[in-house]
Amino acid sequence: MEAIYTKKTFFFKNPSGTSRGVLTEKLAYILEIHKNDKVGIGECSIIEGLSPDFLSVKDYEKKLNDVCNRIDYYSEHLEELKNYPSILFGIETALLNLNFNEPMLYFDNLFSKGKQKIAINGLVWMGEKDFMLRQVQQKINEGYKCIKIKVGAIDFDRECEILEEIRLVYDESKIEIRLDANGAFEMSNVFDKLNVLSKFHIHSIEQPIKQGSPLSMKNVVLNSPIPIALDEELIGVNSILEKKALLEGIKPDYIILKPSLHGGLIGTTEWISVAESLKIKWWITSALESNIGLSAIAQFVSEFNIQLPQGLGTGSLYTNNIPSHLEVKNGFIYSDNSKK
Repeated sequence: MEAIYTKKTFFFKNPSGTSRGVLTEKLAYILEIHKNDKVGIGECSIIEGLSPDFLSVKDYEKKLNDVCNRIDYYSEHLEELKNYPSILFGIETALLNLNFNEPMLYFDNLFSKGKQKIAINGLVWMGEKDFMLRQVQQKINEGYKCIKIKVGAIDFDRECEILEEIRLVYDESKIEIRLDANGAFEMSNVFDKLNVLSKFHIHSIEQPIKQGSPLSMKNVVLNSPIPIALDEELIGVNSILEKKALLEGIKPDYIILKPSLHGGLIGTTEWISVAESLKIKWWITSALESNIGLSAIAQFVSEFNIQLPQGLGTGSLYTNNIPSHLEVKNGFIYSDNSKK
């Protein structure tokens, strides 16, 4: 086999705010694996400041070059890339695509055949109050029954005003609200904030405090009036024993899995297995991948018994996204195989 990669920058249609700053562009590496007359394509998606395997462009490309130069070896020893989850995800998906030799086909299942729709949450980015409210109304008009709102970057009172205005019109039976704090709250004020937020009948809040303090997070889970979901807390936890110890210790209500951050498809499958053994619910989210990575993740999700809306609504973020079969309508994502 031979492998090559192409560095690509995707540009956001609108600046997208998080507690880590405003995003205007996104770096990715498109990986191609060639074997005989077949080609498989995957995506190595990184988020600067969050991806554990991305410290600099130079170091990342050095590892990518090593992987491409020894692709036959690494394809047989994927476990050696567990500390490089975005590269692992790119290789896994390129190898899966190689089996089919058809664009963006990774799994032969109901979703890839266009026979299954997956419920997803509508993502609302941080910004000024009016901007966020417009996004919320747009998502509701588009048919979403579950919306995810990022909090922690603007004034807390303004965020509460947004939630209050939503609930004045739509109660929890009409619209499910998920919050994502990206670790923005401090332990000194987290319970005060959670108690205020609970008045708005929140489904769950993701990563209320920074990762890396499992005892503090356990305390939050035990005493929070809102169910807690872990995301960043899972990054860098790679062995089955470590995963089990973390989830048994903290006992979150949910975990949120991103293959590019949480160990590729192999690591994500392990997280699901451990979580289900502990009666912890889960959903899978894209990590700002282009339609290449998003297609692979959506097809991967279809391999499981899906219980909750997934976080797969990022396909329309970029001005220069890769064309795909993916369509989003009425809060569902599906594959429209009538499209070329």
